[in-house]
Amino acid sequence: MAVFDDATVGVAAGQTTPDFGAKRRSEPKITKVQYGDGYEMRAIFGLNQSPKIWDLTWSAKSNSVADAIEAFFEARGGQESFTWTPIDEATAYKFVVESWDRDFQHADICTITATFRQVFEP
Repeated sequence: MAVFDDATVGVAAGQTTPDFGAKRRSEPKITKVQYGDGYEMRAIFGLNQSPKIWDLTWSAKSNSVADAIEAFFEARGGQESFTWTPIDEATAYKFVVESWDRDFQHADICTITATFRQVFEP
């Protein structure tokens, strides 16, 4: 399994570290039943209740670094998971990236944004 880090992506140290301002959100898995009188029941669904979703940005990267990051995402094709250690955590988790954007800001300066969605696999 691939790891999203500087060595695997093939860039200099610190180049795969996302910018400050990264956003993490949780989407707990629940089953909800709504009745006609406004009454609602909710129950947890499944074993892994609260996958994390990270909105990440890598700004002011050279074309070569942006190419390497984008190539890592393209090699997985949105379906193959990889491990990544989230910001301020010591444990790596499995994620997929199903889409990403690349902004060409100047001659050799790019910004990449991607959403890392946590997945639970054996």
